[in-house]
Amino acid sequence: MALPIRDQLRSWAIAALVFFVLLWFLGNVLLPFLVGGALAYFLDPVADRLERAGLSRVAATTVISLIAVLLVILLVLAVIPTLVNQLTALINAAPDIAKRLQGFLLERFPDLADSTSTIRQTLAEIGAAIQARGAELANGILSSALGVISAIVFIVVVPVVAFYLLLDWDKMLARIDGMLPLDHAPTVRRLAREIDAVLAGFVRGQVSVCLALGSFYAVALMVAGLQFGLVVGAIAGAITFIPYVGSIIGGTLAVGLALFQFWGDWVQIGIIAAIFAFGQFIEGNVLTPKLVGKSVGLHPVWLLFALSAFGSLFGFAGLLIAVPVAAAIGVLTRFGVEQYQSSLLYRGTAARAAEAAPLTEAPPPKARRSRKPVAPGGEGA
Repeated sequence: MALPIRDQLRSWAIAALVFFVLLWFLGNVLLPFLVGGALAYFLDPVADRLERAGLSRVAATTVISLIAVLLVILLVLAVIPTLVNQLTALINAAPDIAKRLQGFLLERFPDLADSTSTIRQTLAEIGAAIQARGAELANGILSSALGVISAIVFIVVVPVVAFYLLLDWDKMLARIDGMLPLDHAPTVRRLAREIDAVLAGFVRGQVSVCLALGSFYAVALMVAGLQFGLVVGAIAGAITFIPYVGSIIGGTLAVGLALFQFWGDWVQIGIIAAIFAFGQFIEGNVLTPKLVGKSVGLHPVWLLFALSAFGSLFGFAGLLIAVPVAAAIGVLTRFGVEQYQSSLLYRGTAARAAEAAPLTEAPPPKARRSRKPVAPGGEGA
């Protein structure tokens, strides 16, 4: 006999409370393990494909680890220093860009020459504000990231955790599956498959889209000659998971910088705009349908709320679990709606009575009287 619903809800609520309390007090300690687990989850399909190709799990994990190490070395040596230098140069160039924008507006709108003009004073303050806030933001990001845990420990622990979790991923899933409550194991497995489908569609798919699109924007803008092309491409790719926001912000930033750099060369400015137009075409018609799918059941507004709430409550560790928790809550909410729509509370007593009533059998059709052929001369012959 299964436990009463009240006892089941109490047990699951206690488990969820313990999870969030541990995350609250041990978020900094759990951070490298969460990052390693996220990497293992992201790379598990790659390891499965390598196993189907004939490699053992150990060999597949080793190959993935070697490729990841080479990519990290390439990023550290080639991409990250350039990205940091361009970001610093962009922040330092903000006052000059604001002055050039002010001069451009003064040429076309002479009324702004009045020193008491609110617009002129605002434009004069934009550059210094961006420079100051940008420097504070960059320093805050670096200090918070380094303050969460020692950088050396983080760099060492994350790859080790990811390696061992990826190596034993299937065994861990089998172990967890064997510990499920027997009365609810089929339902829990179905919900887990739905949550995994949402995460696979969004996390794996959308991260792949962000990386592909950000790399395309960065390389294309740098080849086109835009000074801060790598930074713009990285920004546009990083926020591509929000529909249209990444393209709008990245395109606006790129075209705005191109106007200052290539003013008068409309062909070059058109090339910068065409890069983003082509990127959006590829994203909407190739990358997103292939990697993400048509629908993953994770609305962007719900995602932003989860990121904001968990990030403010649990810090960077909360940002890592925001998407999985949001996906799980979405799947559980849909499951609850299905249960409600199939319950007596929603359908009412009339629908139950209609289902319980026996079907009335239709009366058999009446037999037709056969007419015998009449002999010539009629009956009285």
